Amino acid sequence: MFKSQEEIDGMFVQFVCIQTPRKYTEDEKKEFISSLISEEFFTTTYSTDGIRKDCNILIFHMHREFDKLAKRVSAIMRTSLGIRSSISNIFSGIIRKSQYSSRIPVEDYAIIGNTKRKKYLVVYPFVKTSEWYLTEFEKRKEMMMEHIRVGNKYKEVKQLLAYSFGIDDQEFIVAYETDDLKVFQDLVMELRGTLARKFTLRDTPIITAIYTEPENLL
Repeated sequence: MFKSQEEIDGMFVQFVCIQTPRKYTEDEKKEFISSLISEEFFTTTYSTDGIRKDCNILIFHMHREFDKLAKRVSAIMRTSLGIRSSISNIFSGIIRKSQYSSRIPVEDYAIIGNTKRKKYLVVYPFVKTSEWYLTEFEKRKEMMMEHIRVGNKYKEVKQLLAYSFGIDDQEFIVAYETDDLKVFQDLVMELRGTLARKFTLRDTPIITAIYTEPENLL
């Protein structure tokens, strides 16, 4: 597990949503699950079965080199089961320090910040309006500090933010870990009342998933 901010700064992350076929052999399953396990990559897996109509598996993985993430996804999709599967979404980004707040302790990060996974993961792409970036920095910082103050009220909800500028369709990837979806919804509803909300252009699709060990995905 990561011990400092320096260890994760500049790391590339991907969230990959996969729809597998409903019928497969035991050998196909073993080959596919084996492709998800690697000591070279930090990886966590989630089930969206019964939640999403476009995918039943969500994979999060992380590496210092972006091309290795791409090659790994390609290898997963070249397995016997992967060939008959499809990818509905891939969100790619980079972990970096926020320009609005001080460094966050690594243990406060979702997914990568603790050894015990929370039950649910909620992840979505995020795009702000052009007006946001044309607003002077101090005003933006003031609005973001309000946003952060609300988030700090919900200590049991952990967040991971990745920057996608220039490398993917969205500007950010926002991911939350929680054991209680109602508490998470309380957080989202309160954040809707902050000033920064009016500068949101897009924050869908919202993908809710359940933490599942690889061997239990299928």
